[in-house]
Amino acid sequence: MGITYDNVLQRFVFDFEHDGDEDIVSLTGSGYQVEAFGKCFYYGYEFTDQVDGSTRSAFIKHVKFTEPIQENPNLSKFIQKAVDNLSRQINLYNYDLVVMPESSSKVNQYMLRYIYRFAQPTLRKMELVKALPASISFDMDAFEQQYLDDVLENGRARYTEVQKEEVRHSIYQMLDLIHKKDYFTIAKDVKKNRFRPYMMQFLKFANKADEELCAKIRQQNILVIDDVTTSGSTINEILRTLRIINEDNYITIFSLIGRKDLMADV
Repeated sequence: MGITYDNVLQRFVFDFEHDGDEDIVSLTGSGYQVEAFGKCFYYGYEFTDQVDGSTRSAFIKHVKFTEPIQENPNLSKFIQKAVDNLSRQINLYNYDLVVMPESSSKVNQYMLRYIYRFAQPTLRKMELVKALPASISFDMDAFEQQYLDDVLENGRARYTEVQKEEVRHSIYQMLDLIHKKDYFTIAKDVKKNRFRPYMMQFLKFANKADEELCAKIRQQNILVIDDVTTSGSTINEILRTLRIINEDNYITIFSLIGRKDLMADV
């Protein structure tokens, strides 16, 4: 899966037939499936070890914002190759519902159209959209159990009650500021924030009918798709949104570009 960057022409060069030492990404296989939280995470591609941050960012931008995708043979084949591999791994005919986040990128829509080639007409689509900033909340109970209630090796509490209260106060101040911001500023500010996994309700169902449908279906296969997974925050929020109203379905996550060590961070 040879994708390299030509410094002279300043463009990405796609070679789907050969692998090389200078390749930017590699197509993942069965060894890159990760079981976590009772769900299967599958990534289409992963960046190779020698790629620097600026090249990664440039390639992600190229993939997400080159339009129209269907008129770019290299990019469309890049996406199709990953979905073909996904279908060989999990058999998309066995899936009932596909869920994806609202995005300015066209990659998710293109992936969805290509996935339909395997799964129509039985596969139904559901999109989770961005919630109002005022709706965002913080899972204080989980944060306290994970951090504030931590104990040292000698059995003593790591934090005093005064320290715990100071942290809680800081979090409530942070939430107050978040509620006054616009969504995209929030997403940028908290993407790598250590509190991010505990912030809830970034996403919501696009309409009441979708929410009711998700609550009603039981023990079915759901495919969650997203174009690029870096911090895992979007995927985490999708899972939380789905699981709040229904814990019985089997969820598989597919990301076009991801990281095999992601779940260690989440």
